[in-house]
Amino acid sequence: MLQELTGKRAMVTGGSGGIGLAVGRRLVAAGVQVAFCGRTPAHVREAESILGGDKVWGSVVDLRDTNAIAAWFAESRARWAGLDILVNSAGVGIFGSVGALSLDDWRLTLETNLTAAFACCREAVPMMPDGGMVVNIGSLASRNAFAGGAAYNASKFGLLGLSEAFLLDYRAQDIRVSTVLPGSVDTAFSPRSQGGDTSWKLAAEDVAEVVMTILRMPDRALVSCVEMRPSRTAPK
Repeated sequence: MLQELTGKRAMVTGGSGGIGLAVGRRLVAAGVQVAFCGRTPAHVREAESILGGDKVWGSVVDLRDTNAIAAWFAESRARWAGLDILVNSAGVGIFGSVGALSLDDWRLTLETNLTAAFACCREAVPMMPDGGMVVNIGSLASRNAFAGGAAYNASKFGLLGLSEAFLLDYRAQDIRVSTVLPGSVDTAFSPRSQGGDTSWKLAAEDVAEVVMTILRMPDRALVSCVEMRPSRTAPK
């Protein structure tokens, strides 16, 4: 029997745009209370307007700041006491060879894509005493390195490792951990991902659909990892 999501409580990072916003839309439509964060105040306000209703709460959070993450979770605890769902969707893409990347670019990528996800998972554990669901949005780059992807690959390889270890740490406590690894998605993720014909790419809604399928799986079933690819290749 599929799980009923109505009334559950969810936190979504990167929820002001892209995959995070698409996930938020689907969660709200399913009757879930949603707290999401974004980095830009204007984008957070716009997303609140899009998602609408009294079940949505947006916050401006710089995920590179672990103190800001802790404060966001503290406010969620004050509102809800517990947590049922965490979706780590926030991410950045800065690309360049090892010699061309600056240390600031490296730190920004690792802190946003990996350290922030770790901090959010760590904060979520005590809010899930009766179990819960964590979905981390990785990438096919979590398994497939590419030239110019040193920082991005490192962050996404690390996120997959974090997810797999987290699953083993808390599986007995009924905290289920899944990782979704999409290929090219048509979002404003980075300058590299924009421009030209994007019709062949996955849509953010496609990834959100997979997240919702995972969340609705029966308690006896855990989808630990899903790879997604566009059904067509990029035009030449």
